[in-house]
Amino acid sequence: IHPFDDEHVIAGQGTIAIEILKKCVSQPVDAIFVCCGGGGMLAGIAAYVKQVRPNVKVYGVEAADAAGMTASIAAGKVVTLPSVGLFADGAAVKTVGSETFRLCNKYVDGMVTVDTDQICNAIKLAYNDARVILEPAGALAVAGLKKHIEENNISGSTFVAITSGANMDFNRLRVVSARADDSERSLEITIPETPGAFRAMYSKIWPRNVTEFTYRYNSEREAHIFVSFQPLAHVENDFELVMEDFQKEGFSCTDLCDNELAKTHIRHLAGGRSGAPHERLFRFHFPESPGALQRFLESLDMKWNISLFHYRNYGDDFGRVLVGIQQNQSDKCEGMNKFLKDLGYYYIEETNNPAYAKFLRIGGEDMK
Repeated sequence: IHPFDDEHVIAGQGTIAIEILKKCVSQPVDAIFVCCGGGGMLAGIAAYVKQVRPNVKVYGVEAADAAGMTASIAAGKVVTLPSVGLFADGAAVKTVGSETFRLCNKYVDGMVTVDTDQICNAIKLAYNDARVILEPAGALAVAGLKKHIEENNISGSTFVAITSGANMDFNRLRVVSARADDSERSLEITIPETPGAFRAMYSKIWPRNVTEFTYRYNSEREAHIFVSFQPLAHVENDFELVMEDFQKEGFSCTDLCDNELAKTHIRHLAGGRSGAPHERLFRFHFPESPGALQRFLESLDMKWNISLFHYRNYGDDFGRVLVGIQQNQSDKCEGMNKFLKDLGYYYIEETNNPAYAKFLRIGGEDMK
């Protein structure tokens, strides 16, 4: 028995539509969103709905990197994709069925494609609402529904999203957690390498919640900073306003929100090696709470130059910050040691850590 291109399988999956419409006999239903892999469930639901309540729209939802039905309907024939992404592996099909295509092409009102971030956000929404962890393919319909509402600015309608699987691999949760927050926005900011510029840059973001902060000394002229934060929800176009503030201050910035290279790799590699002289490296821990990073930065008001700064909010109860500080050659270690003690934060010096020398330094002899 074919898993989706069989009329009996299609009919069996179509009984989902019977259950939905029976529960909504006296209630309005404007549209039903259905995940689509080979197309069996979408074809069965669409075929039944259009016979019983033809005014109810039916939309199929596919992962953008496995959109076989979308491509087939656009071409007017079954199309075989050269390859498919496997994040939503439960719906990753290169070639949809001939019978599922015939029915979907006839009855489905439209197709919606969603990317990995939108799928992850849908998994998060489902968990927050029902405490159920869906697999990526099982969350496709929720992601498509959300995208459809946002793109068409819809309100006051009644939509149904069919969640169709919770076969979540535990290791994949790490990816979902990292990509699920659609409120997080990322920027590259270029600032002059001058005293006070670092704090002036941060003041343009405060009081927004900063989730990531990466800086590494590169030259005496300018510094490049990777920063992620959550714009204020009650301020329209707040992210764009922050970018305008940076530009007015003379800081050039680049929007990295849709930059896959930046989100997947650069955020972990930003900064890299440096030959900053007389650098000492410290790991700090501070209680994670609203405004905690701001208070930590204020406590670092000092005469020494910060040559490295890395912070990422992982949802832990303690914030972890890696800081490189250039100690003036004429200063004695005791002066900085007293300063660190007076800060009141738990810290560990990592200046002699071999990982620091191998991956963050150009020339280990400059560490001393």
